[in-house]
Formats: sequence, C-alpha cells, structure tokens
Amino acid sequence: MQINTLKVKAKRKRKIIGRGGKTGTTSGRGMNGQKSRSGAKIDPLFEGGRSTLVDHMKKKRGFKSRSPKAIPVSLEKIENKFKDGDIVDCASLKKAGLVKSVGKKVRIKILGDGEIKKKVTVAKDIQVSASAKKALEKAGGKVEKDK
Repeated sequence: MQINTLKVKAKRKRKIIGRGGKTGTTSGRGMNGQKSRSGAKIDPLFEGGRSTLVDHMKKKRGFKSRSPKAIPVSLEKIENKFKDGDIVDCASLKKAGLVKSVGKKVRIKILGDGEIKKKVTVAKDIQVSASAKKALEKAGGKVEKDK
C-alpha cells in the first residue's frame, strides 16, 4: 500500500426534505390531502376508487383443481397391448405407450370400455372403475387392493 493509492472516504450526504432542510413548510409531503396529514394510513390495495385486482379476482367464476384428473385407459387398449399373465402397472403402461408420463402426481384409471379376455393383474397404484373390475375378474384376472 502506498500513499498515492490511498483514497479519502467520501462523506455521506445528508438527506434534505422539503424546503430548507428538516422543517420545510410542507416537509416534503406536498400540498394538502390525506397523505399530507399526520397519522395518514391508506390501504395498499386502494386504487383511487376503481375496482382493485383483488376485487376483479372475486368476480372470476369457476374452480380449477390443483391435482390433475386421472388419465383414462380402456380395457380394449390393455387387451391389445398386454399378454396373458402380465402385470399392469405405471411402468408397463408407459412402456406400452398408453401413458406419456409417470410420476407421483400422475394418476391412471382403467375404464370398462370394450372387452378383455386376457388374465392380467392390475397393480394397486392404478385406479379401476367398477365395470372394469367386474370385466377383469370375469376374464380371470385380478385387481390388487391397497392396504
């Protein structure tokens, strides 16, 4: 460190409000009005009398669930893609090309559209409609129950 490289620390400039420093006539509050008064509190959502964003959101109708609907898979597709004695689970459905993505939030439901003659076992992580369950058990397959 050398003397020519040292720098003098600049003094902090004092903030001056209104005219002439601390106690100007309006002290930086402008002229008249609600904000110039002492103890003035204005709702942060107040937008000068017009309907706020929050008020507009109240008028939007409807409801959209955060959890997506179950992906439907018909018995006819299972009949075409699976063999006798196969286990139908999320991974096998993806491998067969009946479901695009598999994850924790993705739900799959087998619906009773069409007929099935193959004995397949449906894993417990897949939902099955009542008519599909009846058709699967009639064909000799089974549906695993979750505990």
